[in-house]
Amino acid sequence: MPVDDLDAARTFYGETLGLPQGRSSDTWIDWNLHGHQFVTHLAPKTERVHNPVDGHDVPVPHFGLVLTVEDFHTLATELTNAGTKFVIEPYVRFKGERGEQWTMFLLDPAGNALEFKAFADDSMVFAV
Repeated sequence: MPVDDLDAARTFYGETLGLPQGRSSDTWIDWNLHGHQFVTHLAPKTERVHNPVDGHDVPVPHFGLVLTVEDFHTLATELTNAGTKFVIEPYVRFKGERGEQWTMFLLDPAGNALEFKAFADDSMVFAV
């Protein structure tokens, strides 16, 4: 993920999101994102665009991570309590329907869009 300030990335990913930090250098940091390697690299900012989805402007591109329902709600509460400004506040899509899911979007300090979501039924993650 491109970032323009490693200290800001360290604060956001390490403290706000609570990710354990792995290896790093003067130009990048590895993070443990729920058992997956997530790397922030120093790079210039790029232009962002949005696509309309369910009446929301979904930022493009964005990185998404599927959590358990419990972890989603815990993270949503922690981010809300920390005063996080959401691009799309936590909400449930398709309530009571096939594919029911909770989702939220936020930006890191470099403006990278992150989506966190959870499915009521994990078998629906890639269902068409």
